[in-house]
Amino acid sequence: MCGICGVINLNGQPVFDKSLRQMIHAMKHRGPDSDGIFIHENMGFGFVRLSILDLSSAGGQPMYSADRNYVLVFNGEIFNYLELRKELEDKGHYFTTQTDTEVVLSAYREWGPACQHRFTGMWAFAVYNKSDRSVFISRDRFGIKPFYYYFDEETFIFASEIEPIHLVSDALRRPNDGIIFDYLISNRTNHTSQTFFEGIKKLQHGHSIQIKSNSISGPVRWYDLGTTTATGYDGPEEFRDDFLRSLRMQLRSDVPIGVCLSGGIDSSSIAASISRNLGRNDIHSFSAVYGKGVTGDESAYIEEFEGYIDNIHFTHPTLPSFLSDLDLFISAQQEPVSSTSGYAEFKVMELAKRNNCTVLLNGQGVDEYLAGYHYFVGFLFKQQVLELKWVKAFNVLRGYFQKHQSLLALKFGVFLLLPPNLKTSLLFKKNNFVSKCFFARYASVSSNQLVKKLYGSRTLRESFVSHFEHKFEHHLLWADKSGMKFSLETRFPFLDHLIVERMLNTATDMIYKDGVTKVILREAMKEVVPEKVRTRRDKVGYSTPEDTWFRDVRFQELFRDIISESRFRSREYFDLKQIQRLFDEHIANRENNGQELWKILNLELWLRRFIDK
Repeated sequence: MCGICGVINLNGQPVFDKSLRQMIHAMKHRGPDSDGIFIHENMGFGFVRLSILDLSSAGGQPMYSADRNYVLVFNGEIFNYLELRKELEDKGHYFTTQTDTEVVLSAYREWGPACQHRFTGMWAFAVYNKSDRSVFISRDRFGIKPFYYYFDEETFIFASEIEPIHLVSDALRRPNDGIIFDYLISNRTNHTSQTFFEGIKKLQHGHSIQIKSNSISGPVRWYDLGTTTATGYDGPEEFRDDFLRSLRMQLRSDVPIGVCLSGGIDSSSIAASISRNLGRNDIHSFSAVYGKGVTGDESAYIEEFEGYIDNIHFTHPTLPSFLSDLDLFISAQQEPVSSTSGYAEFKVMELAKRNNCTVLLNGQGVDEYLAGYHYFVGFLFKQQVLELKWVKAFNVLRGYFQKHQSLLALKFGVFLLLPPNLKTSLLFKKNNFVSKCFFARYASVSSNQLVKKLYGSRTLRESFVSHFEHKFEHHLLWADKSGMKFSLETRFPFLDHLIVERMLNTATDMIYKDGVTKVILREAMKEVVPEKVRTRRDKVGYSTPEDTWFRDVRFQELFRDIISESRFRSREYFDLKQIQRLFDEHIANRENNGQELWKILNLELWLRRFIDK
């Protein structure tokens, strides 16, 4: 929806207009429709607006309360804003706009920080109370909307993106080697409060910060998914009702809405339900395809939606487009990403904007609570082994093998049962292009933290929670940054928190049974989603044919040029001989090392774009 930023000088010095102007200019793509600034002595807010609800100037920010005591900058959408507005009107609040922003402001006035628990949606906001000179900051439950910040004894700086913070304090352009280690070894990003920039932090999902009397309290966790106790679903009908409720709320908009359509059951459920259950065929869909038979192409499944949706649009990413867009994609993300799947999503966002679509519904989130990633079967196997339920453990693997003809679940289950230090060693063996010295410096830290958090879960439910806590957020931020680069908002109907909470307490056989994942969703979508899509068993998601692209002579030339340069060879992160081996194996088609080559390339180009300069 927007971009927000702010500077709070804890030393009491005044904030200057110029600093905030620089910050909002750096993220104007997040809000091309209007902007605004509020300054009061030692604190200031900046805002850029992408108009979604109430397109009039009345919806501009920073937004003031009627008594001018409260000032709000808010990025996101509160999907239940109409219901909350009615409740607040009954309590005597008066509204002058049709925005959810005004509802957030009134909700904070009425309930204070407790208003967070009443919101259904995605947000990052900061509200200033003039009377006691305090600032309250909040981020949504799952981390859909970003909030980055830096602070020291003199100042607190925040923004929806990292680059605006650099404009205020350029000294922060230092790489965070611990996060780089997790990226290279474990493919992880956005899994902690730290970013790839040393000193710049990310407010974790479900956390808040209070600044008062020039002192900072927090971050404080206000939402903990693992402690929720909602009643699980009894059957697919209940789930479908909740999903349609979420869809109806997330279709609230005063600008055109479309759907990211990948061909999998998640995005297909959104598109088909809008058409079949809500009676709307006017929605546009947007998909990335590569040609029949090419890795990552799902056109055969997307074509099943002819007759469901009137306007189906395709983008065709290629190696030349990838190479041409590389700098723009890296600058949009501002941190390395561990997969070129983010580029496919980037091109879908670009396609949507070319077709005048401002809001996209996205199917992310189901995999994390319906075992969509097949390695979750390994967690279920581990649970049965630890509970000494040997027959159930065997049946988990048998059902999976019968459906998929794969030993992936067994391999991952065995991996999960290993001690943390051995897990880390195996991850290094897979990613041995990392220098031994760099690995030795951070391996023990990774073993004790990331590996335990991601792979230490003892039950399937715990693994779902740990994925929401330490793994899932990168998908949301990749989508936010790519979408906002094209001034486009992304929404996630499956991430209604009431659905997530209920699903965590739903019986396992409604999630995974006899080798089939997402059981309750597949049942709920009978006679809604095309049967060819509803019953498919493979897992593709957004992906690219990177293995083929990276064997092309044009990629070879780029990669060789980079690894031969002195500044690359002087980096402490890489084992040059192993990188050459990976490259040669890939080019000769002896191994598929596409992801490893991408991580090396992405990190190096990020260092040049954001650090070396």
